[in-house]
Amino acid sequence: MIDFNLDMEHRILTICPKGPLSEQDFTAVTTAVNPVIEQKGDLAGVIIHAESFPGWDNFAGMLSHFRFVRDHHQHIKKLAVVSDSAVLTIFPHLSSHFISAELKHFHFNQYNDALSWVQTKEKDA
Repeated sequence: MIDFNLDMEHRILTICPKGPLSEQDFTAVTTAVNPVIEQKGDLAGVIIHAESFPGWDNFAGMLSHFRFVRDHHQHIKKLAVVSDSAVLTIFPHLSSHFISAELKHFHFNQYNDALSWVQTKEKDA
């Protein structure tokens, strides 16, 4: 299960996994994000805020997750992973090989730092 918030003004998507990720989770996120990308352009950033990686509900959930990443990574300028989970901590390093967004890891209690980083334009960084 994913809780998410899409800040339309700043074009920042915050994703908070609360349980195993399902196909319906990614359908809901896609339904919210695609019109914003079409109307306003790329997202300034995505923040994944999770104490731990909950895994997937089933194989369809995993495929939907990968499909979402494949279809959206080029429309995301920055990706902040805010977690102390071992799996999510190494995610930015592993993902940098196939995701075009700028990636950065923050500790779970550094959500505000991650938000500030995502909001900082590249030329200001």
